[in-house]
Amino acid sequence: MPITPKKNQYALRAIFELAKHQGQGPKKISEIAEIQAIPLRFLEVILGQLKGSGLVESKRGFYGGYFLTRSPDKISVGDVLRFMDKPDSSTPCAACVSSTNCPFCGNCAFAPMWNQVNDAIFEIYDGTTIQDLLNKEKRIKRKMLKSNQRPPAELGV
Repeated sequence: MPITPKKNQYALRAIFELAKHQGQGPKKISEIAEIQAIPLRFLEVILGQLKGSGLVESKRGFYGGYFLTRSPDKISVGDVLRFMDKPDSSTPCAACVSSTNCPFCGNCAFAPMWNQVNDAIFEIYDGTTIQDLLNKEKRIKRKMLKSNQRPPAELGV
């Protein structure tokens, strides 16, 4: 069971790909989609949403594309996921089965546990920057090259 929806995973992959090219100018959406194996139409919607976060901007034209507005070490995984999820303050529980009129509202034995799990997950997300992920990818590539293994295509080698 994935911890985060596919949409959020795609958003993180898009941010990650933009971070790899930080300072090199805008990155075309088609390139991001291909490298990160994200359906193009889905990525268009996600990047449009991410522009509203202030983390991503776009430039129009032939040399246009998308780019990060902040350094990868200033963007946490939690920043991206919170924006994509836009938590609803009316939902009292992180894993409530009903977004409105929950029949167990205020009387749910599970709510404290679900909220505790959510808090623990976000502690990890908030403590992990996009730069941390870039560094992890570099370590994986080095380790694979040392062992004469071919890294997966998504690592870009």
